[in-house]
Amino acid sequence: MIDNNKIVEILRGIQDPNSGNDLISMRLIDKLKVRDNSVSFSVNTSGMADAVKFQLHEAIAHKIQEEYPNANVDIHFTTEAGKVKPLAQVKNIIAVASGKGGVGKSTVSTNLALGLKALGAKVGLMDADLYGPSIPTMLGIKDQKPKIEQLYGKHRIRPIEKFGIYTISIGNIVEPEQAVVLRGPRLGGIIKQFVNDVTWPELDYLIIDLPPGTGDIQLTLVQTVPITAAVMVTTPQDVAVADAIKAMNMFRLENINVPIIGIVENMSWFIPDDMPEKKYKIFGEGGGKALAKESKSVLLAQLPLVTDIRKAGDQGIPIVLNDDHLAQSYYIQMAQKTAQQLAVRNEMLAPTQIVGVNVQAKG
Repeated sequence: MIDNNKIVEILRGIQDPNSGNDLISMRLIDKLKVRDNSVSFSVNTSGMADAVKFQLHEAIAHKIQEEYPNANVDIHFTTEAGKVKPLAQVKNIIAVASGKGGVGKSTVSTNLALGLKALGAKVGLMDADLYGPSIPTMLGIKDQKPKIEQLYGKHRIRPIEKFGIYTISIGNIVEPEQAVVLRGPRLGGIIKQFVNDVTWPELDYLIIDLPPGTGDIQLTLVQTVPITAAVMVTTPQDVAVADAIKAMNMFRLENINVPIIGIVENMSWFIPDDMPEKKYKIFGEGGGKALAKESKSVLLAQLPLVTDIRKAGDQGIPIVLNDDHLAQSYYIQMAQKTAQQLAVRNEMLAPTQIVGVNVQAKG
């Protein structure tokens, strides 16, 4: 007798040619029926070439008959394109954005990803800031290269794992001076590779660290993946808030419609190393609250400016990993509040759709 659970286990061990993940987690198996010595099911093969379908059929049949040599295996291939979406194995895709550079967006992205991991989630971090990739430095993986593997004749990229999260960055693929000269179509192609050719595992959250402003990268992303929500990063300064509003307005365009779930105000106050009880609001105050009001969202966090936060990022061990540092709690609370607001967003709003965008965005 064939065991239904065993068949599911076998299918979980077979990779989907499109994503590199298993057929079960990608929800490509339907109408599974087991009776006596027979098993039948359908596989959604949308986007697969005929040669790949043949290889997949052979792989499935071989694995099942290894376990059940006398089994009758009936495999139907379907092409229900509407059921297949990019990164289907990722529950939530969060874009972290800012209106201008220098506000600590990458520091926020990295510590948010690790904060969510500390809360027990499965997390990925995509460095989409192709002009100035800093995630490799902040995670201490500057000298690492992602592994390239072959799946059904196609090259796939395996993300680098560090501190329990999965990450990909152009900074781990090309030299920094090469990254800054990337332009236009090449940028879009790299982002699509990060989405379609990287073998992301099942994730609760994929954090995407965007470049500042608006431009080709942001537009390519909203055309390629359904971004669940965006988090805006600003400082208390009026100029940072003004630029953040411009960036935020791109997400709020009717044909993009990505919800803003909250604002992170970074560098809210400076804490001197020798006087940790002191707070100096050197960049003013109120910017985060003003942006939260403008976006009709909430203030997720006010983060201090502390020398050790900068040092931790430079040394490749983000501050949220330091259990003994006063700044850790700020980032953990930011992660908690982000998860809460995302849960509210998912309860109240329909899933974001991938859209065709016909707008001009300027940084």
